Amino acid sequence: MGAAALTPGPVGSLSGVAPIGSPARLVVLVSGAGTNLQALLDAGSDPSYGARVVAVGADRDGIEGLARAHRAGLPTFVHRVSDHGTRAEWDAALTASCRSHDPDLVVLAGFMKLVGTEFLAAFEGRCVNTHPALSPSFPGVRGPADALDYGVKVTGATLFVVDDGVDTGPIVAQAVVPVEDDDDVSRLHERIKVAERAMLVANVGRMAREGYTVIDRKVRFGL
Repeated sequence: MGAAALTPGPVGSLSGVAPIGSPARLVVLVSGAGTNLQALLDAGSDPSYGARVVAVGADRDGIEGLARAHRAGLPTFVHRVSDHGTRAEWDAALTASCRSHDPDLVVLAGFMKLVGTEFLAAFEGRCVNTHPALSPSFPGVRGPADALDYGVKVTGATLFVVDDGVDTGPIVAQAVVPVEDDDDVSRLHERIKVAERAMLVANVGRMAREGYTVIDRKVRFGL
């Protein structure tokens, strides 16, 4: 099936539409090593994937994620919260930089900042993030540790459409990871990352190729 660029619809009913043969444009935001970014770059090198990364942004300098973007010949931008007078000013600057690259979808790939109201208004329904747990369980940065402390037998990763909560948006996909008896947080989190990466790449591609709708928190592929 040919690639389809994503076109936003009204809130609560987002539709992916149309021009066949035009890859969806991805802006990826990172805060660290950029392994999920690299996976998206590798996938986008195949024209059949249906999407390609067009720019990479970050909230800090000197990270491997930016180096990966530079090696791929992509434009980058950095907005540190400390460089702005208020969090709202930072959010506005981040929004403007993302918007300047005309993204169909913004992917938060290990981006360790919460976006604000201006960003959400600009990219509502067109921004996705991952969380290293099976939402709605164990939100926040301690997801793997909290899952291990609770004694669950399975955990995993969630891909969701970003909203104004913490890991609360409509769920696009989930990947299940068994918890082993001898797991510590590091071992468990590494296995979650592997599942998360595969889930992200597969489902961003589907969003681009098939389009999707979000109605009453239910995300469905196709029109």
